[in-house]
Amino acid sequence: MFLLSLGASSSLKDPQKSIPTLSVDNNAQEVASSVMSQENESLENLLSEDRLFPPTTEFAAQANAKPELYDQAEKDRLAFWDVQANHLSWNTPWNKTLEWDSPYAKWFVGGKINASVNALDRHVLEGRGDRVAFHFEGEPGDTQTITYAQLLTEVKKTANALIELGVVAGDRIAIYMPMIPEAAIAMLACARIGAPHSVVFGGFSAEALLSRIQDADAKLVITADGGFRKGSAFALKPAVDEALKGKHNVEKVLVVQRTKQETAWNSATDVWWHDIVGRQSADHTAEFFDSEHPLFILYTSGTTAKPKGIFHTTGGYLTQAAYTHRVVFDIKPETDVYWCTADVGWITGHSYIVYGPLMNGATQVMYEGTPDTPHKGRIFELIEKYGVTILYTAPTLIRTWMKWGDEFPNKFNLKSLRLLGSVGEPINPEAWMWYREVIGGNRCPIVDTWWQTETGGIMISPLPGVTATKPGSAMTAIPGISAVVVDDNGKAVAKGHGGYLILDKPWPGMLRGIWGEDERYTETYWSRFDGIYFAGDGAKLDKDGAIWLLGRVDDVMNVSGHRISTTEVESALVSHESVAEAAVVGANDAMTGQGIVAFVILRGGIEHAKGETLITELRNHVAKQIGAIAKPRQILVVAELPKTRSGKIMRRLLKDVAENRQVGDATTLADPNVMRLISDGLNGSKDED
Repeated sequence: MFLLSLGASSSLKDPQKSIPTLSVDNNAQEVASSVMSQENESLENLLSEDRLFPPTTEFAAQANAKPELYDQAEKDRLAFWDVQANHLSWNTPWNKTLEWDSPYAKWFVGGKINASVNALDRHVLEGRGDRVAFHFEGEPGDTQTITYAQLLTEVKKTANALIELGVVAGDRIAIYMPMIPEAAIAMLACARIGAPHSVVFGGFSAEALLSRIQDADAKLVITADGGFRKGSAFALKPAVDEALKGKHNVEKVLVVQRTKQETAWNSATDVWWHDIVGRQSADHTAEFFDSEHPLFILYTSGTTAKPKGIFHTTGGYLTQAAYTHRVVFDIKPETDVYWCTADVGWITGHSYIVYGPLMNGATQVMYEGTPDTPHKGRIFELIEKYGVTILYTAPTLIRTWMKWGDEFPNKFNLKSLRLLGSVGEPINPEAWMWYREVIGGNRCPIVDTWWQTETGGIMISPLPGVTATKPGSAMTAIPGISAVVVDDNGKAVAKGHGGYLILDKPWPGMLRGIWGEDERYTETYWSRFDGIYFAGDGAKLDKDGAIWLLGRVDDVMNVSGHRISTTEVESALVSHESVAEAAVVGANDAMTGQGIVAFVILRGGIEHAKGETLITELRNHVAKQIGAIAKPRQILVVAELPKTRSGKIMRRLLKDVAENRQVGDATTLADPNVMRLISDGLNGSKDED
């Protein structure tokens, strides 16, 4: 349900009058050609949610987004995007909004723009140089307050240093850094001189780093001696040294001194950041680049195949990043303190730390460390310290907070918060409610966002002040975006049915390809439904037309002929008062095709149970919530789940354990030991029924 009324009770009586229409030809989402039967359902619709949270009159009155945005985008989609692009500073205006030859798009054709100028120069020129860009908090407790003027100076000096090192427009730069200001400075300096950056998360192995250096043919690597994590220094430079033993064309390694630990040094290639950047001029005139000039390459994790080098270009990406940050987070740059807890090694850090917020002149918190160092209330302590008003984080962290218990957030004053956001995977309804009640004090709207590395920016999300929200639903595509849920044949499903999420119209921030692999690009994203982008995610429409993301299609379980999403069973488990987090997989079963095996983490204060009373209670709870067909075959209580360093649950490893196979590659996990403990535990458990 997408209630666009601004708190008026009369609108709740007839919500259909206030629902923004999805940008789909012939109202296909509203009326499917035929209602599918259970037998040919692409994806089961099991859970229902009737709780509804309309925006308050007060929030709606001050919101950046207004209901008419939907109408404007629907009336003339390209004109709508022209308006959004004009929020940026262009050196040369574009002469054509879109050239579309599926699957290739060019946006704002003929326009010239510079990302660094939009993030920094224009704010300083317009008198906002004294505004804080970053409140940096290192894990050991060291701090920096960096204004826009100071950030611009450092970016200019770094750009000059890159030029001295021989970098020219078009050269690719690999960045392998901890979460420190120099990471953002390096990205913006690359963008300033037109050198596409490829950020590699600072926890990845030397092998993963080398594969990305090779694929992008990087000329320079920017790294640090190390960073601080979980109370101690960890080294980064040795991984770079190890990677560069392989075949590559890297000429120099630029090294930030962060931890001051002993660091191996090659005087022929290695350069200290403080030595070369420190002596540069603070004058640098930015060059403007074509709207379609590549801005960055970002690689998917590549757990089962060669990583995909997703690349984005400048004009369209910046337009969507700035627009979505402005309307989804309701940013008020003069008064808000915004905090996205992601790492710049992921797309979330690109779009909603470095580019979107800085283009909008926002003040941000940047934190180097982990949420439980030096204590489990660290995030809440920093919210109180800096007066954070907008918090954007991942469901996995929210569920971790639930596991630790309410006592940690309750120790701190969180009343500065006015808006909460969620990103990374579908959020369970009960985790959403906990987030609202415990962190948001029952007053903060929640924007549950769906998007991907490939989309560049947010695609599906409530608009705060406009959308009445349901716990666990991303609600509807934002204005200017067209998202449709379809069946196996590519036909839009009716309300109350599930299927596959597609994006059927081009959007400015869309990926422009896989670096150097055109055929793979077409095959991966555009072949499942001819000429239409298939996101790889399952989704459903509820009875009111709200979109619910159901996780990767690869994770769908086939139980007795029913196609059941892992997300729905996990949400049913998390809705039990004892469970903080759950992961389920489908394991081969001679009777049913697949049986559901669940792994659950209990909330803080709940006595650890090995399988009797609580396990039976949980199985019955799932059956009651969504039906007997989804009743887990086995449930194992675990202390932790296998997660990547970005917080995503690695269900394929759990599936290996559930099917008694040797566990696959666990090197990308935050804690590789987790799988041994889970394997031992499952082998000691029994099937139910």
